[in-house]
Amino acid sequence: MTQPLRSRTPEGQAGLEALLAGPQRALIAMDFDGTLAPIVPDPRAARAHPGVVPVLARLAKAVGTLAVISGRPAAEAVAYGGLEAVPGIIVLGHYGWQRWQDGALTGPDAPPAVGAAREALPGVLSRAGAPDGTWVEDKGHALAVHTRRAADPDAALRVLRGPLGELAARLGLAAEPGRMVIELRPPGVDKGTALADLARERAADPVIFCGDDLGDLPAFAAVRALRAEGIGGCAVASASAESPQVAAVADLVVDGPEGIIDLLAALAAALGL
Repeated sequence: MTQPLRSRTPEGQAGLEALLAGPQRALIAMDFDGTLAPIVPDPRAARAHPGVVPVLARLAKAVGTLAVISGRPAAEAVAYGGLEAVPGIIVLGHYGWQRWQDGALTGPDAPPAVGAAREALPGVLSRAGAPDGTWVEDKGHALAVHTRRAADPDAALRVLRGPLGELAARLGLAAEPGRMVIELRPPGVDKGTALADLARERAADPVIFCGDDLGDLPAFAAVRALRAEGIGGCAVASASAESPQVAAVADLVVDGPEGIIDLLAALAAALGL
């Protein structure tokens, strides 16, 4: 590995070296927004960095499992990323509720509590005095309340955090914070659970996960838990000033999606791909 991409922890470096020594058993999993795709004001306009598909297609020739684990619906991540062009890639959507693989989409229906939240949310936002620019992204299995378009996104989040938390508690949902967003979604499923389950299914060793937001922290924790079980791993942060907590606990920090592409390209080159 070149020095700029070298892990700052020995455990993370061991994970990278294990990947290079035995890529056929490795799992490289990545978040989508902020990691493979730049953050944009409207999530519907997000598209993967143009270097994503070429570098993943290279890695697919040697790496045992490539996966994307996203809060988005799985089919949406596939479409916005052009991921159907990457041989064998697995895309887990809604934090693991959905799975796309080889063109087939599987997963349960959204629980009734999400529908109840959908009906209640306009009134909750109105009573809370949601600032102009606040808007709701309906993900089907979750509802994301965005404040990025507000005049003061951080202040808008502070205004909404309590009311949204109360709504989530009343309906048995989780209110999860992110980059200028609070997401109402079913509890008990997160990127950490999804990553650990996939790692065991694929008998993966090592496990590399790349992410940028608070929702990726459970996956970083899963990497550490797997290392405690003797499975190599490295947690990679796509650095963001909006979520410094992610970089603080990462083994390796790179500069946004372009840095992730550079890292993946460096791994591909080191594997002779």
